Amino acid sequence: MSSAPRYIHHVNFPTTDADQTAEWYTKVFGMKRIMPKSNTRVVLMTRGNFDLHFTPVEEMERMAPYHFAVEVDDWDDFLAHLKDLGIRHTRPIQRPENQSKFCYIHDPDHTMIELVWHSKRPN
Repeated sequence: MSSAPRYIHHVNFPTTDADQTAEWYTKVFGMKRIMPKSNTRVVLMTRGNFDLHFTPVEEMERMAPYHFAVEVDDWDDFLAHLKDLGIRHTRPIQRPENQSKFCYIHDPDHTMIELVWHSKRPN
């Protein structure tokens, strides 16, 4: 038995439009909406290897500079995917110490998401 945590199960963010949020995360990250059997209003999204939850709110408070990061498998393919969806991103930066790349996008509620890619990261 270990007292160390295994992994982060999910994180929860606010959303002003549950359906719009679910649609956006489905098309951008291929996530699937799970309809809870309880009477919760929380939007449950899964990718299989990570989950995101969104709690409906009337008004969004400013989130920046808080963000979460998503590792992508193919940098150029994912940026092309964003272009096809009409989703803008910041200028990509390459870190000279490990050749990793990153940029930022925002969801419909302006939650900041860092996209990262590491060429030598193990699966």
